[in-house]
Amino acid sequence: MRAHLATPDDLGMGPASARYTIRINGHLGATLLSAFPALAWQWQGPETVLTGLLDQPGLYGVLAEVEALGLDLLEVRQLTPEAGPPECGDPC
Repeated sequence: MRAHLATPDDLGMGPASARYTIRINGHLGATLLSAFPALAWQWQGPETVLTGLLDQPGLYGVLAEVEALGLDLLEVRQLTPEAGPPECGDPC
């Protein structure tokens, strides 16, 4: 399941879209990171942090993908509009 990306006829992601940060235990490699193409990523200590703009179906899709891959989900946090994106690992 993939994150819901905006299309030209969506007129943006809509009022329900927000920036989220999702923490996963462990360093995800390129193959696992490819399951989350709509999200930027970085390693922080022993964790992988995914960050991106998602609407509600997109968020649920990402969470379903985390579960389907058997990843250890540590935290999901909605960022405030004033919060900028965290520094990003390669590639971003």
